[in-house]
Amino acid sequence: MHKSIKTTEKRARAIIEIIDKLINVVNTKDEMNAIRYVMQYLYTKDSSLELFNIIAPKYKWEKTSGFTRITPIKYRDWDCAKLVLLELV
Repeated sequence: MHKSIKTTEKRARAIIEIIDKLINVVNTKDEMNAIRYVMQYLYTKDSSLELFNIIAPKYKWEKTSGFTRITPIKYRDWDCAKLVLLELV
């Protein structure tokens, strides 16, 4: 929905695998199974419609990974965790 989020680096690395898998599943030919699989991760109707209608067609059969970009921002003050900006390319 937001196309970018600010989070820690470890969480961003974990999310990348899920994003790649969701976009690849949406680009398969079996649409009904893709809808079922996506609804396991995305609970709102708006976010799943955005994935099916806007995000996935943009990457249709071009590649299988590399849909996101991680940009370092700063270190968080109270625990020195590395904050990054995770965004769709």
